[in-house]
Amino acid sequence: MDTQYYTYDLPAPLDRQRSERPRRRTRPRRRRAEASRRRGLLVLLLAVAVAGLLWWRFGPRPYYTAQQLGIPVVTSPNDGDGDGVEDYADMVAGIRAYFDTKPHYASKYYAGGYPDDGLGVCTDVVWQGFRAAGYQLKELVDADIAAFPEAYPYADPDPNIDFRRVVNLDDFFRRHAQVLTNSFDDPSQWQAGDIVVFGDCEHIAVCSDRRDRKGIPFILHHGNPIDEAVERPDIYKRPVTGHYRWLG
Repeated sequence: MDTQYYTYDLPAPLDRQRSERPRRRTRPRRRRAEASRRRGLLVLLLAVAVAGLLWWRFGPRPYYTAQQLGIPVVTSPNDGDGDGVEDYADMVAGIRAYFDTKPHYASKYYAGGYPDDGLGVCTDVVWQGFRAAGYQLKELVDADIAAFPEAYPYADPDPNIDFRRVVNLDDFFRRHAQVLTNSFDDPSQWQAGDIVVFGDCEHIAVCSDRRDRKGIPFILHHGNPIDEAVERPDIYKRPVTGHYRWLG
């Protein structure tokens, strides 16, 4: 009787099965993952840079007082509104109160002269400070232009706008205020309440009682619709061409 033999195909060992399987293409997937991580890191770095730039541009700045820096403080001999506070302190406080109303930068013409819609420009900072100290700058400027028209550049006076023109204020203060240095060599020459004119009568501001580490005052000003009304160490951004102190 013939013996029959049967053979069976046994499964290959597990290790062999794994080795014989077609390998998946992992490199493109890894590349995509790495590219995604790089993009995420780049976005994070960009966000940090933008946040830092915004903080540098709009964030609060460290400041010092004249007393901290050993700089003598000059106060006004006058109290124009009789409130027991000298004029320069009144001016600075009044401008800060005006800034609290969040005026938006825009140049318009107003019948009567005064903005009544929450808008303003750099010259509005000055008369707001004067009003807080008890002085009507509009009336002072209008009266001087009427009495001495040849001292001012415009042939046809307009009381609705004259006191809000930098060039007119520059002429007025040059004639009726103490004229001071434009140099920053001596910080004591710069005091709170001082009026500063920049460039070719392009801008005007009022000095704050806050100072930078060199002792030069911050300025209270309203220069453009991006920064709006601010109190910052911006006095170096433009050449100073006029520096005045009101003596009442």
